Parts: sequence; structure tokens; C-alpha cells
Amino acid sequence: MTSTDLFSESPTDLSAHQPLAARMRPRKLVDYLGQEHLLGEGKPLRLALEQGQIHSMILWGPPGVGKTSLAKLLANEINAHFLSISAVLAGVKDIRAAVIEAQQQRQAYQRQTILFVDEVHRFNKSQQDAFLPYVEDGTLIFVGATTENPSFEVNNALLSRCRVYVLQSFTEEQLSELVQRALTIDVGLGRKKLSLAEGVQPLLIAAADGDARKVLNLLEIASDLTEEGKAVPLQVVEQVLTGDVRRFDKGGDLFYEQISALHKSVRGSDPDAALYWLVRMLDGGCDPLYIARRVVRMASEDIGNADPRGLQIALSAWDVQERLGSPEGELAIAQSVVYLASAAKSNAVYNAYKAARAVVQSLPSYDVPMHLRNAPTTLMKTLDYGSEYRYAHDEPEAFAAGEHYFPDEMDAHQFYTPVNRGLEIQIGEKLQRLRSLNKHAKTASKTTTK
Repeated sequence: MTSTDLFSESPTDLSAHQPLAARMRPRKLVDYLGQEHLLGEGKPLRLALEQGQIHSMILWGPPGVGKTSLAKLLANEINAHFLSISAVLAGVKDIRAAVIEAQQQRQAYQRQTILFVDEVHRFNKSQQDAFLPYVEDGTLIFVGATTENPSFEVNNALLSRCRVYVLQSFTEEQLSELVQRALTIDVGLGRKKLSLAEGVQPLLIAAADGDARKVLNLLEIASDLTEEGKAVPLQVVEQVLTGDVRRFDKGGDLFYEQISALHKSVRGSDPDAALYWLVRMLDGGCDPLYIARRVVRMASEDIGNADPRGLQIALSAWDVQERLGSPEGELAIAQSVVYLASAAKSNAVYNAYKAARAVVQSLPSYDVPMHLRNAPTTLMKTLDYGSEYRYAHDEPEAFAAGEHYFPDEMDAHQFYTPVNRGLEIQIGEKLQRLRSLNKHAKTASKTTTK
């Protein structure tokens, strides 16, 4: 745990050994870049600051968007004591120590305490619950930071006592401004009097992918490889970026957002957008086999029987990836994605499956009717297993019109309704004709019975 008055430090007090990203943290709210939707004139967090009424909150956003800096600036604005713990390293003991220090500040100085909890989603339920009484009685102003969706990762009890603020990635313009600040002010790289060769800044901005910490780290490494007073060469930055990958937090929100975008692009019949999201995920380090598995799901869910070849192509791409690896496998996955996006669409099987599940879960476990049971033994035959079963191949058109295949206690249900696209046009026409034959056969049976 750390307890600091960072805001009393002047730039010259900062250790030259600190990383550039730490040295470049804003010391005043006016210097804070980005998040205008929260801190702009008339915006919610700005209003709370102006009124001196800081409340407990969750700061949710991707890495490098200024969550820690914002928490420290909030404490500075209201002259609150600032404490910081990381859920990666801390436990209940550290929480208790923070509470004791906050109570001392309150009793001795009538001073509020902001407790900043980084990576709050890494705390388990009992650890998160430990904050509740102290947030409730005002001992702490709780500020949690997370890259994960608080709806899933933060307990409802704690979430209900906090306001969630969504922080956005930095724009290219904001990152450009940050790079220029770092090059010019003394606390940054100003004393080295560096400039950037043509093409360097756009390359740094693109590699940072909206992450301020990352762009400063890359700039610092490149500056260490450049003589004072010189321009940072493009070749140096390209070397620094070797092996660098885009932001892709496997298992986190970006992971699910991007696979969702890929799936929806396929469903929406946009092969170009589908290829974009596929490459984004691969570029970010996603396992191609995971994508291949999801593409198989797309083939069944969104193409279905409108074009059954889609499932075959998706399975083949999965097989190629397993057999050959990259890059051949990735190309096969790309082929399947483009095919599925371009194919006729039907979710009729998907809807039919869900409807059938709903019926099964709502009804008792009815026995299989006797005429549908197999009778491999003499005993089973004497018990009438399979009796009165009509062998479809012996019937006209290989269809036993009027036969009932549901449990005896159930009426027939129609779960599957083919769409008027692709192969399902023909499937629909055939099923409609067979249902008509069933209807006539049942009508005739009732007439004969009477």
C-alpha cells in the first residue's frame, strides 16, 4: 500500500529513474488529457468536482487511458488523503490497514480519504465485501479501476454503492499531443532536445492503439537509442516495434467485443468487415483454433440449411488450421469466413433447436411410444416393442403419411420453419407437401374410425 502526497511534488522532485509514463502523469486536472465526456463543461464528474462532492466510483476502461491519474487528481481537487492498493498483490490485511489509516485521517484532520483499488476485478467476493461498511459510513471514498465489465466482475453490493464511469481510449490527436508534450517538457524528454523523423509519430500512434502508457513507453525506448539533439529515426522505431501486437485482452471485454463484431459481420453478409475483424483478432494474438471453432458455430447458427456447404467449409478450415498451422490455416479460416458472409442466411435450425429445448424443459419425460421402440430380442417383441411401426421405405414416396413420432401424450409440434432463401426454399416446399399428406391421412383415418 502507498500513501502519498504526490501533488506537492514539483517536476524536479521526480526521480529521473522513473519511467517516462510515470513522469508524465498530470499534476493538475487542467493538464489531464481526454475523457471530455466525463470532465468537460457540465459533464457529470466535472459537476461533482465543482460541488466538492466526490462519490465512490468504478473507473472502467482499457489499459493506458488514465484511470490511476484521474483518481489521484480527484484526491488533489478535493484535498483528500490518497491511498492506493493493487488487487493483484493486496489482501484483506491491506484493506484493513487502509481503513485504519483512513480513520486516523478522519479523526485527526477531518480529512476525507480516497482509496484507489487498481485491478479491482481481481478481488474475490469476500475481499470486495470488506469495503462495504466503510464505503457505507463514509470512512472511504472508494475508487476502483478495472479493464473488465463491472457488471460481471464487481459484486452487486459494491456496485450498487458506486457510480460507474466508462473511460475511452485516447484518440490519435490526443496521443499526438501527449507525444509532443513528452518531447518538450523537462520532466519528460525535453532535456534531450529530441525530434521525430518523418513517419515516426504516426507509427508510434498506430502501435499504441489508444494506450497512452504504451505510446510513452515506446517513445522512451526509442529515445534511449537516439543521440541527444537528434531526430528519432524511423528505423529505430521499427526495430522497437518488432513483434509488437495490437491490443487484444484474451478473455476480457475486447476479446468478446471483437468476436461479436466478426460474428455479426458474417450474419450481416459483409465479407469485408468480417475479414477486418478476423485479421484484427489474429493480429492481436488470438488463437486461430478458437476463431475456427466460433466460425463453425456461425455456419450452423446463421447459414444453416440455406447452404449446408458452409458447415463443411468451416470444418475443413478448422482441420487445415490443426494440420498445417499458420499461415496456411489462417488463410483457410479467412476463406470460410468470406464464404459464410457471402452465403444465403437462415437461422431456422437455430430457432427450431431453441424452441424444442423450451418444450422439452417444460414437459415431463414422456416414454418413447411402443411403435418407435426397437425390438432386438424375443422378449421385447412379446412386450410389443416396435409393434405397428410403419417402415417408411415401404410406403409411397418413402413417407408414412399420418404416422406420429412424438410421445403419445403430445400433439405434433412444428419447430422448424425454413426460410425462403437458398436450399431451404426447396426444403420448405417438400415439408409443406409432406405435412399436407399427413393432414389428409389423419383426416381419412378419423373418417374410417367413425
